[in-house]
Amino acid sequence: MRLQGHAIECRLNAEDPERGFAPTPGRLEVCTPPGGPWVRFDSHCEVGSVVPPHYDSMIAKVIAWAPDRTAALARMARALDETRIGGRGMAVLTAFQRELLDDPRFRAGAHDTGLLASRG
Repeated sequence: MRLQGHAIECRLNAEDPERGFAPTPGRLEVCTPPGGPWVRFDSHCEVGSVVPPHYDSMIAKVIAWAPDRTAALARMARALDETRIGGRGMAVLTAFQRELLDDPRFRAGAHDTGLLASRG
């Protein structure tokens, strides 16, 4: 099998990056997935779903594929810009993930977990 292309996955959790990624449980009031070719949205979310305080806070995964990293980054940026997930009092990592995509270190593939520490 010959591998082709580049894929990026963003996990959208109900967490607040401003508070050390503390969970922000609640009821989903909006859940609009991204569209377009080569974008996958894996989720259980629908309006009225509850993200509980005691379990995994992941709401969705967005996966974008393209022939190369640059195109995959652009496709993921568009997908995150289209995604609307949230509810009253909930912080969802969509905007945080979008900011990471714009970080020059991430774009260059020259990052490690220290990238998160340097953003605080």
